[in-house]
Amino acid sequence: MPDSEDARRSWELLLRQMLGEEGAREALEALEAGGFDPAGMAEATGLPMDPASLQAMMLQMQRLMATGGDDVVNWDLARDIARQTAHTGGDPSLTTAQASRAVSALQVADLWLDAATDLPPAGGGRSAWSRAQWVEGTMEVWKRLTSPVATSVADALAGVIAAQQADLPIQEGGGEMLRRLGGSVFGMQVGQAAGTLAREVFGTSDTGLPLVEGHGTALVVSNVEAYAEGLDAGPEEVLQLLAVREAAHARLYAHVPWLRPHILGLVEEYARGISIDVDRMEEAVRSIDVTDPDALRSALSGGVFAMEVSPEQAAALERLETALALVEGWVEDVAGRAVAPHLPHAVPLREMLRRRRAAGGPAEHVFATLVGLQLRPRKLREAAALWGSLVAAGGPEQRDALWEHPDLLPQADDLDDGAAFLARRRFAEESEAELDAALAEILGGEQPDGEQPPSS
Repeated sequence: MPDSEDARRSWELLLRQMLGEEGAREALEALEAGGFDPAGMAEATGLPMDPASLQAMMLQMQRLMATGGDDVVNWDLARDIARQTAHTGGDPSLTTAQASRAVSALQVADLWLDAATDLPPAGGGRSAWSRAQWVEGTMEVWKRLTSPVATSVADALAGVIAAQQADLPIQEGGGEMLRRLGGSVFGMQVGQAAGTLAREVFGTSDTGLPLVEGHGTALVVSNVEAYAEGLDAGPEEVLQLLAVREAAHARLYAHVPWLRPHILGLVEEYARGISIDVDRMEEAVRSIDVTDPDALRSALSGGVFAMEVSPEQAAALERLETALALVEGWVEDVAGRAVAPHLPHAVPLREMLRRRRAAGGPAEHVFATLVGLQLRPRKLREAAALWGSLVAAGGPEQRDALWEHPDLLPQADDLDDGAAFLARRRFAEESEAELDAALAEILGGEQPDGEQPPSS
């Protein structure tokens, strides 16, 4: 049992952080008048008694609460955790030779893609990234995608902690402190997730989402090299295929201006409708020290999202899955045509990537933890086959023309019956051609100023 006087001093210091000098004194007096045992409570909650440990805990708590502006989440802390996680196992700086090979592969990729699609190169820079650079390059989009959920998690966690710590007099300002604690714990999860992804992704587009601002391309060289180890194909061939896929994604998002806001908007629409399973959250944090942010993060890592999906979320999810399948299917078709004349192992390498995408991993499951959402194009093969059929029917220009407007794209049902979609496309084109011919005939018989031609 901790020394009673040390325990009292520890609780007094903790309450000062929450309530200020006067509020802490009054709260502690009221607790002790009601039979509060500081030593017993300290042992039950795991509150450290020695000054050094207590001060370290307080500094950690202060860092968690140091959010900027109206943000609930401490995004600086999230970024730091992401970088630390990305560095697990090492993240050495790239050599000049490594960077040169990656940039050269991206340059060659654009040359090969020119023969497979009419969409021009994305523009922007071509880069070779370390894992830490991937974190820095994607963090702003992570903030955008997870902020709606962070608010919900923060509010729910604050309520759970307040209920479980009923002996603590959470007065004016204390509720906001707990809310910020909850938001910052969620931010730590975002950092953990982004750092985990940084150790697996090949470039900026592995999730199918546009995770970077601007139109540049980048390859995470250490991940590409690790993936190539042990494969039958040589590392240069693997690098080149991944560079072509990266450049194809970039072309699509750069030259279809409505696509990026459409995809990100669907994720946000789904996230805004998420409900938190408060009972599950309460069970997760019941047996841990709520003053330990790492313990809180671990308790919530299994997910705390209710299983019920609203009709609006279900509709958003279907549109998102279809959109991702169309993006990935287009990249699959275009990249396959671009590399076929050049890479001896193109077919088996592409199949390995498809299986990797289907089997999942940290890159596939990360959003399930963060926003209760599995980002997976469930009909990738069907979408790729449909894009290929369009090329066979009318060339790459017919395939790429469908990206001119979202209303032109295939819907979820069309991926199940690509032949019917193509038949409707042919009928619509024939009808339009007939209408154009009829209008041309009518307009061709008119005279200037609306005069009719003279009768014979």
